[in-house]
Amino acid sequence: MSGRVPLGMALPRPTKSVPVGPRLLDTFGRVHNNLRISVTDRCNLRCTYCMPEEVTFRPKDELLSFEEIAHFTRIAACLGVNKVRLTGGEPLMRRDLYRLVELIADIPGINDVGLTTNGLLLKAQARNLFDAGLHRLNVSLDTLDSGRFRTLTRRDGLDQVLEGLEAAKYVGFAPIKVNAVCIRDFSEEDILPLAHYCRQQGFELRFIEYMPIGADPWERDKVFAAQEIIDHLEREFGALQIDPASDPSAPALDFDYPDGYGRVGFIASVTRPFCGTCNRLRLTAEGKLRNCLFALTETDIRPLLRERPDDAQLTEIIRQTVWDKWEGHEFNTTKFVKPSRTMHAIGG
Repeated sequence: MSGRVPLGMALPRPTKSVPVGPRLLDTFGRVHNNLRISVTDRCNLRCTYCMPEEVTFRPKDELLSFEEIAHFTRIAACLGVNKVRLTGGEPLMRRDLYRLVELIADIPGINDVGLTTNGLLLKAQARNLFDAGLHRLNVSLDTLDSGRFRTLTRRDGLDQVLEGLEAAKYVGFAPIKVNAVCIRDFSEEDILPLAHYCRQQGFELRFIEYMPIGADPWERDKVFAAQEIIDHLEREFGALQIDPASDPSAPALDFDYPDGYGRVGFIASVTRPFCGTCNRLRLTAEGKLRNCLFALTETDIRPLLRERPDDAQLTEIIRQTVWDKWEGHEFNTTKFVKPSRTMHAIGG
């Protein structure tokens, strides 16, 4: 996967003090312009790779309001952030989410607003989200078999997800990306059906390696490597071609099918980490700022957003959080420490 700096390769450190300027830099020279915002920790599924079956969600009054989220985003935009992705939990469980999309889409400097959803509530909300200014849509779908869907998510709902995808396509979302987590000894029979379905529907399929963030304990031998998935696809479709237009800072490396009909991407966080080009920071639903999905520390900024927002201190904290970012998550070393919070609580 060209364009990525492998974990363990030394990156240059530009300066020794936090730089003050229009860009968010860390000590390895990575420029951060991508903000991921979790709007809720609640979810209507219980995917085995994401969260436990039994979970206690945060009281609603602990979550940041839409106005607080928009205020934070305006400050981040002044520091060079121009992309925002809304996540959860399941973000569509947050009532009237389109209102937040409108607030963020109107912020000067923000030119790309995306959403990651499991799709169960998408059918009823697709039109409002599209009209509000949502630009990008990712829908999680790991299997097209209803029984296997229930096994993986501990809930029913496959038909609702497919109806949500159809509705999103109808209102004009394009491209629509379908995210599929692959787990060894489970996902083998889902790879080709998902590929054929997405090619037929005009969706961009993305396979994601199983990561140590949700399941407890994490079983490394369940990692279904991206290269193995590529091998499965190439036996069916022929040699995949790397898309020369792939964004080197994006988590996925995209390939075109040899017949030119469709695209498929791979997020290989475990076998081929892309930490060297990471440009993302994260805000949790209750207002904790994190510089990595796997960060072991976070900063509570909710007090600085409520009642009397402190923009100067928020600006300083954002710069410092990015500056303090580590080189990488160290999955493949003995130094790796699994975060205590699961995916639904951090934000996907």
